Amino acid sequence: MGFTEIFVATHDAALKRAGTLDSGGTPPAADAVRIPGISDFEVEQLGDLAGTAVHAGGADYELTMVDVASDSLLAVPPAMVRALADLLTYETEGEGDVLEDVAAQWAAQDDMPFDAGQAQAYIRQVAELAGGIGDSERSGLYVWSA
Repeated sequence: MGFTEIFVATHDAALKRAGTLDSGGTPPAADAVRIPGISDFEVEQLGDLAGTAVHAGGADYELTMVDVASDSLLAVPPAMVRALADLLTYETEGEGDVLEDVAAQWAAQDDMPFDAGQAQAYIRQVAELAGGIGDSERSGLYVWSA
């Protein structure tokens, strides 16, 4: 299995980055998290878990196709971006660390290639990317999966 890259970009920059990745190139690592051994399906699972954890369940967390030019490039819906960003600041009353709980649940999914500790590191990086996107910006969160 290949890898999945989650990154922040404008629409045009996302298409360019996907083209580089599709052709086997290595784009700059800035504003990107590369996760080996997972696909876009596992990213959607993460979105569902994050939404439930921050009590934003019921929203649509399905990744959407960006452009017919690239089957491997998908956009993260705004509801999932908010849920992921909220993992960094969401406070519960005595229930422990929400991000840590989501990481444990995500790592426990079938065939996940990493443990809860590594999942937590990936989720924190993705949540930081999501948290850096302003509502008024033209940038979005994208998923490229081999």
